[in-house]
Amino acid sequence: MNSRADEERFEQGVELFNAGRFFECHEAWEDVWKSQSGEQKLFTQGMIQAAAALLHASRGNRSGAASLYAKAREKIERFPDHYMGLALGEFRTAMREFFAIVLDAKRGESIPRAPKLRRIRR
Repeated sequence: MNSRADEERFEQGVELFNAGRFFECHEAWEDVWKSQSGEQKLFTQGMIQAAAALLHASRGNRSGAASLYAKAREKIERFPDHYMGLALGEFRTAMREFFAIVLDAKRGESIPRAPKLRRIRR
């Protein structure tokens, strides 16, 4: 992270994500993303897309959810299982399982609870 403020804003995004506030999470992480470069920027962009995919899924927009999830997955798959203080491998598995159900669900069927991000010790 470029600054302490970016670290705090990223952590705020994690909290918003875990509270299911995906739009607000997207906004927090976008603030961080704007000041990043290289691999960190790519990672944050993938996480922003993951949040947006879950927002679309919660609103019943399966095509938007599928498209954004594919973009997010492409980016976050390249990072180690533990990254930026997150259990990323666990998160990737939960996202795959979530979207396998959501994208196969019939219109009007309830969807499972969205995956959460688990913090790990750095």
